[in-house]
Amino acid sequence: MTKVKRNFKDSLFRMVFHGKEELLSLYNAVNGSSYTNADDLEINTLEDVVYMGMKNDISFLFASYLNLYEAQSTSNPNMPLRGTIYFGDLLRGWGESNHFDMYSEKQIMIPKPKFLVFYNGLKKEPERKILRLSDSFEGGQDEEAALECTAIMLNINYGYNQELMEKCQTLHDYSYFVETVRQGVRAGKHWRKL
Repeated sequence: MTKVKRNFKDSLFRMVFHGKEELLSLYNAVNGSSYTNADDLEINTLEDVVYMGMKNDISFLFASYLNLYEAQSTSNPNMPLRGTIYFGDLLRGWGESNHFDMYSEKQIMIPKPKFLVFYNGLKKEPERKILRLSDSFEGGQDEEAALECTAIMLNINYGYNQELMEKCQTLHDYSYFVETVRQGVRAGKHWRKL
């Protein structure tokens, strides 16, 4: 059987949704909104920042939200931990670029973080799943923790989340392409010839 680079789907996701128009279409689909001006998106993906072998896929500021979109080809319960690290870096950069003084008596208003994980792995997962940082706390969730990060995992395998796919043609096409590659590889074809 032909081997396909495992993270090709993650790289492809970044490439497909790198443009503002496609990203706005995806944003509208997952949020049930109908924004039209893609120029209002401020992409702030952490380029060339790798922490412990991790690199964030797509992040952007839009409509008072700091959006973090991650593509995952494996089921990963550690995404909230990764999100916490990414959001810390993103907010630090945002604060520096806006010249905010965190030691001031004036409260700094920050964009609301929103973390979506687009899952397209082989393990069966529901269409939507909530992942919480607190699920990883040693000793369980007996006491209120000082920090929480929630990720919404959306299954974007072909055949899942039909309403979402209908709202974003690019996401549908991405999902269909990944499934076509999978079927071809299972049939013994080289993925570049599909």
